[in-house]
Amino acid sequence: MEYRELGRTGLRVSALSFGASSLGGVFRDVDEAECLLTVRVALDSGINFIDVSPYYGLTKAETVLGKALQGVPRDSYYLATKVGRYGPAEFDFSARRVTASVDESLARLGTDYLDLIQCHDIEFGDLDQVVNETIPALRALERSGKVRYIGITGLPLKIFRYVAERTNIDTILSYCHYSLNDTSLEALLPWLAAKKIGVINASPLSMGLLSNRGAPAWHPAPEAIREACARAAAHCRQRGADVARLAVQFSVANPAIATTLVGTASPENLRKNVAWIREPIDQELLSEVLRVLEPIHNQTWPSGD
Repeated sequence: MEYRELGRTGLRVSALSFGASSLGGVFRDVDEAECLLTVRVALDSGINFIDVSPYYGLTKAETVLGKALQGVPRDSYYLATKVGRYGPAEFDFSARRVTASVDESLARLGTDYLDLIQCHDIEFGDLDQVVNETIPALRALERSGKVRYIGITGLPLKIFRYVAERTNIDTILSYCHYSLNDTSLEALLPWLAAKKIGVINASPLSMGLLSNRGAPAWHPAPEAIREACARAAAHCRQRGADVARLAVQFSVANPAIATTLVGTASPENLRKNVAWIREPIDQELLSEVLRVLEPIHNQTWPSGD
């Protein structure tokens, strides 16, 4: 496993990391024993960064993850969770709520500190409140020792610059913007590097678009993106390859991105992901797939208020 510096935090995180949303049954019904084993497989594979949120499974993901981490030395992994989003349309970035939220997460996760606390999907809130109220409240928790570093997450890339120009943040988590079909995050990377802000990339499969199963029914991508990604998956199958493998390899390969999150509640799928990043990428196939995706490259969908 390769490890990279997460901005100015001093944390050396695994290039591939574990997104624990799957433990909350976000994508399918899950078996708790399988979930517990998946976390252990992740740790045994060299993954040392785990990301979760109280929103995932409406606290179920945090609860299951807390069980999985019982007895694991706390200094052997970095733990990140979030505040501000608690349901599909339930957002509260007030100082009072996020302060209580951290305590609730600590209890569910069975730990007395978090390595990273993140404001979750801030495009659904008031960005000025995040700057002037949420982050100062989290900095107070940092001084108390309950959290070590502070970040923000969301889909629209412009939210990161807006907040980072107005207050001090340690990390950003961007999803669906550094993958085979959308590399728009790349334009922001030099600016983030100059400010020494750590970059976490999520959804290398674009929330299922880049998979043989295809996008789930709830996926917000317009039909043109869905169809292009389906053609890319079919092209890989014709070549005896898996588009998911190519997608994970592609996302992890950029050294300017500290870590890429993959979410699964299957030990076997996690083992496959770890094996994929140890294999050389097929450059010829990559070029072919990028040509298939070129008509919809960097196209996205709206998110937030």
